[in-house]
Amino acid sequence: MILNASGCLDALTAPETARQLDAFVTKTVTPLPRGGNPPVRIAETDVGMLNSIGLANPGREIFVKETLPRLLDIGVPIWVSVGGFSATDYAEMCGAVDGCDGVAAVELNLSCPNVDEAPESAAEIVAACRAASTLPLYAKLSPASWDIAEVARAVEAAGADGLSLVNTLRGLKLDADLRPVLGTVTGGLSGPALKPVALAAVYACSRASALPIVGMGGVQTGRDALELVAVGATAVAIGTVLFSDPYAPGRIRDELAAELAALGLSSVDQASGIAHDRALPARKHLDLGSRV
Repeated sequence: MILNASGCLDALTAPETARQLDAFVTKTVTPLPRGGNPPVRIAETDVGMLNSIGLANPGREIFVKETLPRLLDIGVPIWVSVGGFSATDYAEMCGAVDGCDGVAAVELNLSCPNVDEAPESAAEIVAACRAASTLPLYAKLSPASWDIAEVARAVEAAGADGLSLVNTLRGLKLDADLRPVLGTVTGGLSGPALKPVALAAVYACSRASALPIVGMGGVQTGRDALELVAVGATAVAIGTVLFSDPYAPGRIRDELAAELAALGLSSVDQASGIAHDRALPARKHLDLGSRV
């Protein structure tokens, strides 16, 4: 299953790209409209891209009344990414989309590095959303967590139905005159540099939790997607690559099939979690939790 990373594809301006996906994940929606952060908002680096969009979105009412119906016309399942600045904000968003036909799941953006985070813990937010919604809830976690596996256990206990791993990491770029390029100085780093971080997070969380995992971070090829599956992802999301390659979903799907065939594997299921079994015995259980 291939999705897009939230915020990396505008399905209304690129519906052909969205139709290559197994599900489309919306840009994060908050209860009230947000103009986002001041420019400059995007900067390329040697190892990926920095963004400081700041959750710019039209707000709950316009999204539900105007944007969502247009997205449903594209013809792929919709996952709504929701955000906020308190557990109440998140719960209100979940309640607002709970009864909307065509919404397949909700992704809780619990870890955006470009805005102030809610004071409540990830588990408290998930619990509030679980009380407000019957939809599947995927908790999107930060790779900056000291023990991301423990966070995974906590959100699972609070009622999450899945994990999205990982969000961006905070980074900074300077221009030729040694001035910060972004208007907010720092932004979220995505792209190739994030892949090893994502692999480690998915590996750890798949050992600690039984929840399905959407793996993301630096996926540019079928091999990248395969590696996330090998460490425990049950689905893969692509992000930064979509800015340069609108045909990436189909290409990556084809490359994934070729990679599986080259390894003598007949299906993605045969590759699922295979890296756990192939880890050196002394390294399998080093502070990674016990695999469920």
